[in-house]
Amino acid sequence: MAAKCLPRAARRAVIALHRNSAEGPREASNGPSLKFPRAVRLVRRSEFDAVYRAGKRRSSSHFTVFLRANELPLSRFGFSIKKALGGAVVRNRMRRRLRELVRCNRQEISAGWDIVIHPKSSVALTPLPALTQDLLRLLKDL
Repeated sequence: MAAKCLPRAARRAVIALHRNSAEGPREASNGPSLKFPRAVRLVRRSEFDAVYRAGKRRSSSHFTVFLRANELPLSRFGFSIKKALGGAVVRNRMRRRLRELVRCNRQEISAGWDIVIHPKSSVALTPLPALTQDLLRLLKDL
């Protein structure tokens, strides 16, 4: 009941204070951010189509990667997982693993690229360190 007595601005201040205190120590350290915000994702179909049309392709045993230069100060990533790789649960697990792989290694990939990653069926069972090494090998000479 006491929360309703606070003016709207005071409630916003309390919520903001709570939100800031809930953030981990990474925010306070001013180190590289390990988030995967919307700004570093390809989300629209037109963005994916532009990479497929005007980009180049690289392949490895676990991935096919499509690359296209952009004029942005960061690289953007998209994932496309075809239905032939498994049911929804398997495909979503693959997508989560890829997103985590890119999120943790985004600082090691050079900026200024739109990158679409197509996993192959082996991604579902391969350990994450092997996938990391394979993807970074594909993307190191950009």
